[in-house]
Amino acid sequence: MSYREFLTSPSPVFSGCQTTFEDAEFVVLGVPFDATSTYRSGARFAPLAIREASLNIEAYSFRTNMDAGGVNLCDIGDLVPAGRVDETLKQLEMVIKELLTAKKTPVIIGGEHTITLGAMQSVGKGTAVVSLDAHLDLRDEYMGRTLSHTTFMRRLDEKVRSKKILEIGTRAVCKEELEYAERSDIKFLTVQQIRREGVKNILNTAKNFLADVEKIYLTIDFDVLDPAFAPAVQNPEPDGLDMRVFLDILGSLCDRRVVGLDLVEVTPHYDNGVTAIQAAKTMFEVLCCIEKARKG
Repeated sequence: MSYREFLTSPSPVFSGCQTTFEDAEFVVLGVPFDATSTYRSGARFAPLAIREASLNIEAYSFRTNMDAGGVNLCDIGDLVPAGRVDETLKQLEMVIKELLTAKKTPVIIGGEHTITLGAMQSVGKGTAVVSLDAHLDLRDEYMGRTLSHTTFMRRLDEKVRSKKILEIGTRAVCKEELEYAERSDIKFLTVQQIRREGVKNILNTAKNFLADVEKIYLTIDFDVLDPAFAPAVQNPEPDGLDMRVFLDILGSLCDRRVVGLDLVEVTPHYDNGVTAIQAAKTMFEVLCCIEKARKG
């Protein structure tokens, strides 16, 4: 029995369209885990909520002129979390490594942002991390924890040694994080920069930074959006991106180099379903963008 069969449980199928694992190009995996949440908990309910939302909105993308329903996708259900964060991340690492060995592109629905560390431990050192997030998540410790959704990016930088780290949409940091980012050559682009310089110039900056990168892991913390567009997130932060700018940036970053991605930090019970619908729409757009880039 494989890790993906032993360590996962069935769930509703994302988008309602399912191909066999053997024929799939993209494999959806839910990770209902939020054990280190420090403000709002509830991201463990997001995989189910986002899947349900995906069944009730149209999958066609006018941005790409493609239908996400035509993407070869297999939903293998949810990871069964262990009691401890390190054990859960290890289990996730084993499942993702198996998917990558099978030449599949993992599409992870979180769950809290700590899960990105588990995924990246399987992806490897030569991969750049591109994160859309209001926060840098570079603290050394927070509330007595050295491994949590507030520290995972620092642990990732220390343990995985990714080729590069680029964070976009930043607007909530502490001095410790700024100092660490500077000495570790972690690049971040703030919301203020995006508004001042414009999306086109920001994308040029991002593309130049990633020009020598062969593989990209994309992680989307939904608090990168302004709470007006995504109110149900674990750590909402004012003055964020609107949905149009967010999708413009995201679409330009989703090229053929993307080897895996996750969408995290949605807490569906804090609104009436709007955030889960936005998240499902985002996943449709991402899948279409990557598929279009690969087909050339």
